[in-house]
Amino acid sequence: MRFLFRALAAAFGFWAASRIVHGVHVDGLTSLILAGLLLGLLNALVRPVLIVLTLPFTIISLGLFLLVVNGLTVWLVTVFIHGVRIPGLWPAILTSVIISLMSWLANAVLGDLDRSR
Repeated sequence: MRFLFRALAAAFGFWAASRIVHGVHVDGLTSLILAGLLLGLLNALVRPVLIVLTLPFTIISLGLFLLVVNGLTVWLVTVFIHGVRIPGLWPAILTSVIISLMSWLANAVLGDLDRSR
């Protein structure tokens, strides 16, 4: 259930990015939901491998290279979901920042829901 809630938060992040970031376009609700689900899977499976492979760059940049890794992960979603279009790396990085903010808010809500039980 938590995975679905986070996937919806990522889908909302894609929607918000399509409104804020120039060039980011999402075709419809189905594309949003699929993009959120796929981003959740990529974050669980591919992103850890990318982080390990790029660890020297991350250390040298004091962690800022993780923004590029997140942007690449978001861009990878556009390879598989044709209803989501991001024109380049910088819009993908900005989109990943917006999605991260939405996920952070979702985690805060989930944490509040867990504490209220």
